[in-house]
Amino acid sequence: MHQVSPESERTFNYILELYRCCDGDWATLEASANVSREEIHRFLDYAAVFLSNIGNYYGHGDQKFVPDVSTDILNRLASQLPLAVSFYGDVHDRMLSPMPASLGCSSNTTQSSYYIGNISKDDLNLLEIPATVLPENTRVRNTQFEDLLVYDILIASVNYGSSEVTAQKIESEFCESLERALNYASNDTREEYISNLYESFRTSDLETYRESIRTWLRDNRPPVETIFGFVEPYRDPHGVRAEFEGLAAVVDRAKTEKLVALGKEASKFVKLLPWCGLTDYNDGKGPFKKEVFEESDFTSIHTVAYYSSIIFPSINLPNYNDIRQTVGSKSVMIANSLMQEVPSTNADCIPEAEKEIYLKHKRHTFYLWVVFHELLGHGTGNSLMEESPGKFNFDHDHPPMNPLTQKPIHTWYKPGETWTGVFGDLATTVDECRAECVGAYLVSDKELLSMFDYGTDTENCNLEDGKWGQAHSRAHLAMFRCLYAVSGQFLTVDHDKAAKQLTVRVDKSKISSHGRPAIGRLLLQLHLHRCTADIEGCRKFYGMITEPDEQLLEWRETMLGNQPPKQIFAQPNTFIQGDDIVLQDYEASVEGVIQSWAERMV
Repeated sequence: MHQVSPESERTFNYILELYRCCDGDWATLEASANVSREEIHRFLDYAAVFLSNIGNYYGHGDQKFVPDVSTDILNRLASQLPLAVSFYGDVHDRMLSPMPASLGCSSNTTQSSYYIGNISKDDLNLLEIPATVLPENTRVRNTQFEDLLVYDILIASVNYGSSEVTAQKIESEFCESLERALNYASNDTREEYISNLYESFRTSDLETYRESIRTWLRDNRPPVETIFGFVEPYRDPHGVRAEFEGLAAVVDRAKTEKLVALGKEASKFVKLLPWCGLTDYNDGKGPFKKEVFEESDFTSIHTVAYYSSIIFPSINLPNYNDIRQTVGSKSVMIANSLMQEVPSTNADCIPEAEKEIYLKHKRHTFYLWVVFHELLGHGTGNSLMEESPGKFNFDHDHPPMNPLTQKPIHTWYKPGETWTGVFGDLATTVDECRAECVGAYLVSDKELLSMFDYGTDTENCNLEDGKWGQAHSRAHLAMFRCLYAVSGQFLTVDHDKAAKQLTVRVDKSKISSHGRPAIGRLLLQLHLHRCTADIEGCRKFYGMITEPDEQLLEWRETMLGNQPPKQIFAQPNTFIQGDDIVLQDYEASVEGVIQSWAERMV
């Protein structure tokens, strides 16, 4: 919780104390606090959304949300229990204030728990942090000491403290659980993985964590899949420090079979991508693709517990590009998230005559898009680099030609440089856009569709500072702008301001001739920027196509007025009863979400 905002942890405690006060019987609390049923339900709506986002900012968008309940009602609810009074008293001003409106570097409208104090982007650019300090599990704090402004790099660790005592306590409890888990490791690889995880959290050593990732990659298709650590840097306004998250899941063997079959054929389908086939080099894959496609361990899983500010429908890891290059990656499709990710009612922009066919194929298309996104989007590419002084992984004397400019490349990764380190705040959104484009580019390929038994009938921008709250959202705007710019009326938008209705039309007869090539051009450009460490060219190009103009902002207002409620998830718990493990499901309601968290006893 403290990763999100200063008030989140106390707000969490306040919510759970109210649950304990009435033992989940909210009608009892309604009566004792003398509040109406409508008021208690408005509070429960807030509580469930808060718990699902693990804080008071939306995981998708990083925008703040506040309870639609008066201060008087919140005070009455808190008055039922002394501890609740204490928690609410600590946070009520921050909890109810619409400001800071979003997450980002410190300003009048934004805040970040990654950067504590008054720290701007310019400050971060001036900081000289040793290359030996990997950033993922760090936070930055500045304090005034006499006439000096002192910057501290805070590293999460059980042994040496962390950004807050709470973080140290949580990591300590996590290490105790890992110690117990060692007793159940079913082979040496899994024992090594758990041991390295334990040691990395105990000491803060990210090199040990990276070793645990290498071990995890060697454990192909285990019956129980896990992901733990400081993984995704989406919420860091600088794009390098990561959110601590965790996932535990069971593998769906039947659905995994088709994913494994695709993985085995992946090297063939990679050649369909627009940077391949331009030369005979590398078996036709060209210099911007690794010579050997590392088959990703690709599985379909059902999560038992998934704790993150965003519950993704799929994941491809690791984010360490050097490990990807030398060891490989894993992709997982999160089946029980995917089943909920495509609400059938969200079709407001589709012409009425096309809604039926759109809704019929939406779920299948989304699934395939995500599959290709993970395996052939995140799973492909080649970073051209100077591995050590004077040693290159490409012919430095005769550098490869950029197919867009027909000139030799002039940038590459220098020794010690990484994708996220060079591209910073652009890294996640550019890579997501590249992967999304791969999915869209391949989703109409008939041979790929046949592998899955399919035939051929197939809001998150902060206007104040231009910060995007979700990498995928900015990526989708880039794709939309490229498709909208295509000639021949391929994609058109009708905007009825008076009726507050937006209708998007696509000429299906031009998908192959106009739409797919446009996505291919965008994909090729982003891929080349990424492969060659061309941050300057990427920032100019990507900034241009994702800068909202006046027309887009008008459309955005209409879309925001028509958007469906954000999804929340009631996750199960497991309990030990004698020699048995019992899975406890909960009602798909706001009450069920709160109960599941209360019985988790975190």
